[in-house]
Amino acid sequence: MAQFWLIKSEPDVYSIEHLKKDKKTWWEGVRNYQARNFMMKEMKAGDQILFYHSSADPTGIAGLAEVSREAQADQLQFDRKSDFFDAKAKPEQPIWFCVEVAFVERFKKFIPLELIRSTKALSEMKLLQKGQRLSVQPVTAKEFELILKLAVESKK
Repeated sequence: MAQFWLIKSEPDVYSIEHLKKDKKTWWEGVRNYQARNFMMKEMKAGDQILFYHSSADPTGIAGLAEVSREAQADQLQFDRKSDFFDAKAKPEQPIWFCVEVAFVERFKKFIPLELIRSTKALSEMKLLQKGQRLSVQPVTAKEFELILKLAVESKK
């Protein structure tokens, strides 16, 4: 059964436009254990993803992606030149994992955080919970469908 996710990226680092151009990318560099566990244990090929632009003005959901390949060791943990290098990680015993993400669609109209926040039916969404800063987080099927509906409505 397909699951739904939200991933965050700063658009000046990696935006939905970058993903559209690249078609696919490994979602590397996540260094939070809970987010890693989602990718490592729960995200499956075919799962749908809301692509969220964070640290932007405004912040919000820019489009859709999907998990195209399940978790593999994040190769940046072994690269001494990478900001994501982890001296404790070994190829035979990796610590950090990532999934491959494929482009699906860029929304014609961006869905700003304020619209999400003002949509009463989304009030329980993890994205809106105080202290929730995970760059990879689950989304319920109901929340996902509502976001898609907002994307269609905002096209008018």
